[in-house]
Amino acid sequence: MSDSILLPVVSLRVIAPAAMLAVTGFVLMLLDLLPPRQRREHMAFVGLAGVAAALVATVLLWGSEESGFQGMVVLDNFTLFVTLVIGYATGLVLLLSIDYLQRLEMESGEFYILVLFAATGMVVMAGANDLIVVFLGLETMSLALYVLAGIFRTRIEAGEASMKYFLLGAFASGFFLYGIALIYGATGSTNLNKIGAAVAAGAARDPLLLIGFGLLLVGFGFKISAVPFHMWTADVYEGAPTSVTAFIATGSKAAAFAALVRMLLAAFRPVQGEWAWLFWGLAVLSMTLGNVVAIAQQNLKRMLAYSSIAHVGYMLVGIVAGGSLGNGGVLFYLLVYTFTTAGAFGVILLLERGGEEAVRIGDTAGLAARHPLAALALSVFLLSLVGIPPTAGFVGKFYLFGAAVRSGYIWLAVIGVLNSAVAAYYYLRVIVSMYMREPEGTPTVLAPSFAGALALVVALWGVIQLGIMPAPIFDLAQSAVLPLLR
Repeated sequence: MSDSILLPVVSLRVIAPAAMLAVTGFVLMLLDLLPPRQRREHMAFVGLAGVAAALVATVLLWGSEESGFQGMVVLDNFTLFVTLVIGYATGLVLLLSIDYLQRLEMESGEFYILVLFAATGMVVMAGANDLIVVFLGLETMSLALYVLAGIFRTRIEAGEASMKYFLLGAFASGFFLYGIALIYGATGSTNLNKIGAAVAAGAARDPLLLIGFGLLLVGFGFKISAVPFHMWTADVYEGAPTSVTAFIATGSKAAAFAALVRMLLAAFRPVQGEWAWLFWGLAVLSMTLGNVVAIAQQNLKRMLAYSSIAHVGYMLVGIVAGGSLGNGGVLFYLLVYTFTTAGAFGVILLLERGGEEAVRIGDTAGLAARHPLAALALSVFLLSLVGIPPTAGFVGKFYLFGAAVRSGYIWLAVIGVLNSAVAAYYYLRVIVSMYMREPEGTPTVLAPSFAGALALVVALWGVIQLGIMPAPIFDLAQSAVLPLLR
C-alpha cells in the first residue's frame, strides 16, 4: 500500500471577505491593462463592488463560529464586526478618491489596486489566530500603504512621507517578527490559544516570553501610533494624499486594534492584571501628548494626526478596562472613529487654494459664509471628535470611560475626561475660524461629485445615527467580543 499525503482542509468560508477583496484587487490589475487607460474611474466602481460583496458576505456570515487552516484563522463575530469597520473605511476612501484624484490629475489604476490589497491585509489581521498570520496580514497591509503614501510621485512631501513610513515601519516589523520568534521559543507555538495555555501553565515568568511580549507591543504600538511609537504619524498624515491619510487613520487602526485585542484576550488574559497597568500608562501618555501637541498645530492634517494619537489613548482605556464592556467599547469606538475621521478628511480634501490643497486652519476662515454645507459637515465631525452630544463621539467616550469606572480605573477615566476638555480647544478653534473670522485670501470649496457627496452623507449619517441610537450597534460589539472571553 502506497503512502498517502494528507492535505490540510481549506475552508473558504473562513476567509470569504478577505478572498473577495483580494480577487477584486486581481481583477483591477487585469482591467488596468486594458484600453482606454483614461477611464480609471471605472476601476473605482469595480473596487466598490468588491467591497460591497465583502460587506454582504460579512453580514450573511454573522453568527458563524469556525476556524480554518489548522486553527490559524478564525471566523467569529469579532472578526466579522471588525471586517465591517474595515469595509466601511475602504468604501468611504474609494468614494472620496474618485474626483480627488481626477482633480489633481493623479488618477491611476495602481491606487485602487493598492487600496484593495491593503484592505485584504487588514481583514486577514482581524481574523488571525496565529502570530504568523498576523504578521502576514500586517505586511500585506503595510506594503500597500507605504506605496499609497508616496503615490503622488511629483510631490516631495509625499515621497518624504512614504520613506519615513517605510523605514520606521520596517523597524517596527523587525521588532514584531523577533518578538514572535522569542514567544515561539518560550511556548513552542505561535497559535494564540496554545500560547494562552502555556501562559496559564506558568510560562508567563519566562524571560523570553516577557521580552517577546514587549517586542510585539512595539510592533502594535507603531501601527496604532501610540506614544512613544508615534513619531511617524504627523509627517505621514501631512505628506500623504488626503484620502490615503483617511485610510491610514481608520482602516489600519481598526486592523491593528483587532489583532492586539485578540492577542491579549486569547494569549495573555491569564496575566491581565500585569499588563493592564502597562496599557494604563500608554493610554495616559497617548491621550495627553496627542492633545497637548495638537494645540500648537496650524495644519489641519497634522492637527488630526495628533488628535488620532489622543483617540488611540481613549481606545486603550477600553483595553485596560477589559471585559465585554471595555473591549466592546473599543470595537464601537473604532466604528465611530471611522465615520468621523473619514468624514473630516473628506471635507478637508475639498478645500483648495490656487490649485493646491488648503489644509491650514487659516484657510477655513469665513468658510460658513461661502460654503455653509461644507462648514456644517466639518463642524459635526469635529464636535463628534470632541465628544459633544448627540454625536457618536460622545457615546463612544461614554462607553469607554464608563467601562473604566466599572472596572475600578476611576483615575484613568478622570484623565480621559480632562483630556477631552483639552481637545475641545483645538477642535472648536477650527469651528470658530469657520463661523466667526473673516476670510483670508480666496480659498474655495470644490463641489464634490456624486461619489464624494455620497461618502460625506454616509459619514454624517453614521455620526448622527450612532449618537442618537447607539444601543443596537453597541450590543453587537459586546456580543462580538464574547467568543474571546470564554
